[in-house]
Amino acid sequence: MGPQDQPDFINAVAGFETVMTPFELLSFCQQLESMAKRARLRRWGERSLDVDILLYGDMQIAEPQLTVPHVGLCERNFVLIPLRELAPHLTIVETPIADYPQSHDWTGLKLLSND
Repeated sequence: MGPQDQPDFINAVAGFETVMTPFELLSFCQQLESMAKRARLRRWGERSLDVDILLYGDMQIAEPQLTVPHVGLCERNFVLIPLRELAPHLTIVETPIADYPQSHDWTGLKLLSND
C-alpha cells in the first residue's frame, strides 16, 4: 500500500490506557503531528510523523474522521508484527492476531536494535 518510491521509515506500536474518548485521542494524535510540522505531500507518502489509532479496546468505529480498527491494519506486516510482539494474545474483530498471515511475514522489514 502506498508509493514505493519513498525513503525508509521507522514504524512502532505502543499500547496504553487512556480516559480520552476515541475522538479526543484522535485530536491529541493530530496535535502531535502538527507539533512535528507534519506535511502531507501525497497520499500514503512520506511524512515527518504519522500517529494512527490502530485499536481502541474492542470498539469498532466507522466514521468519516475515524475508523477503528484502522483501515488496512490486518494487511500491513509493518503494523501487525510489532503489534503481535506487544500483545501476542490480542484478538482483532474476533480473530487472533497470530492467525493473520501478515503478522509473520518479514518481507521488506528490518528489525532495529540498540547494537
